[in-house]
Amino acid sequence: MSKKFKRTKILATIGPSVFSSEMIEKLLKAGVNGCRMNFSHGSHEEKDEQIGWIRSASKKIGRSVAIVQDLQGPKIRLGEIKDDHLDVKQGDELVLDFTLKQHDGGKTLPVQYNLAEKVKPGEPLFIFDGKVRTEVIGVTSATAIKVKVMNDGFLMSKKGINLPDTDMGGDILTPKDLTDIEFGATRDFDYVAISFIQSADDVERVRQALLSYGSEAQIIAKIETKKAVETYETMEEIVKAADGIMVARGDMAYEVGLEVVPVVQRKLVSLCRKHGKLCIIATQMMASMVDSPVPTRSEVNDVATAVIQGADAVMLSDESTVGKYPIETVMAMRKVILYTQENCEVDACLEVEVENKSGIKYDALSEAAVDIAERIKADAIVCETKTGLTAWAISANRPNIPIYSVTSNARVAQQLALTYANSSYVRPYSDTYGYDLAKELKNNGNKFDVLEPTVVIVSGRHKNVVGGTDTIQVRKIK
Repeated sequence: MSKKFKRTKILATIGPSVFSSEMIEKLLKAGVNGCRMNFSHGSHEEKDEQIGWIRSASKKIGRSVAIVQDLQGPKIRLGEIKDDHLDVKQGDELVLDFTLKQHDGGKTLPVQYNLAEKVKPGEPLFIFDGKVRTEVIGVTSATAIKVKVMNDGFLMSKKGINLPDTDMGGDILTPKDLTDIEFGATRDFDYVAISFIQSADDVERVRQALLSYGSEAQIIAKIETKKAVETYETMEEIVKAADGIMVARGDMAYEVGLEVVPVVQRKLVSLCRKHGKLCIIATQMMASMVDSPVPTRSEVNDVATAVIQGADAVMLSDESTVGKYPIETVMAMRKVILYTQENCEVDACLEVEVENKSGIKYDALSEAAVDIAERIKADAIVCETKTGLTAWAISANRPNIPIYSVTSNARVAQQLALTYANSSYVRPYSDTYGYDLAKELKNNGNKFDVLEPTVVIVSGRHKNVVGGTDTIQVRKIK
């Protein structure tokens, strides 16, 4: 058997609590496989510094690490509220005005988006994480709308607004996002995460924007809107169009209802596994550890559930950005992942359908490789890959042994760092670099418990060619 390894990966958001090269290295050593940079906060100069720290730490520990650029998207917020507090009561009528620069303490409030172009009377509008619920009465000008408050509460500056029934009409990339995409295209980002995706067409619009700036990053579609989860078919089309999915449970809860989120999460994980796409479970996985050195039982159950469902990765947000215990949180999450995977089987996935844009299918070969490896009790699967698709397909079958992927492309290796059960390595291309990697890991990497491990090597006779994978070998590494 191979040494203990975690199959579900950890994605941690970078923020003030870990804003140093030393803390980044500690995060990676504790078990982080990918770092998320939230472009709702911080400057481009800070992001450059963080990228340098991550790549330096990755090289030092000898492990590929993914970096995710998470764009702000059309996140609609209030502007500055006078004294940062405004009490509201049921029945109050508020005006939300895009052109208002300064709040005077009254019922006309500044908002950072022109809602008059999108909303219709009767639509719900939730403010401050749903704490204040309102209904649109009407559009009062070209830049302002009026809403009626449905419950007592209070408002604060810059609090978010959710519009579950409003059609944003494909308006998902803001001028700020386009500036950030242009910046990111010249930086070392492996993924770009897009907020408030509503359809597969949205994903394609984003892909064209990335291509126009020369970005090599793959797309993670954040699922958090009512329209994105209205039907199973819509969800599947989004999964197929994107390279990965983030189940953004925070905004989703206010957009579609708390009771809907667990079912949607299960469906999205299943769809991602079916199509060989990355699936990340996000939002408040261990939120209590912002202030506490230990998680709650419900948080442990939440992480364990994601592992049992077969998610590729679980994500930390506030826990690693502003929390008091970022390293302890990663260690606690790793402990839950390891115990769960060793003591509970991953939910079954009835079908895997992985193909590239040319229609070349990878599912039959990958399924056969995993089946052979488990039948002969192999110690690992070694995958030679040029684009990463073969490794994605093997991972989609959720083997209970490690996948060691070898590629000559550093970007591919970094993207694979977040995939289930996958450890990726960059090596110069050779006709035998799968076998060579297995031998290296046996002799130098300390990855196996046995003297002569058995590995299943997945490769191609037409070497280093996209779609050329066609060979499965069983090798004993002496």
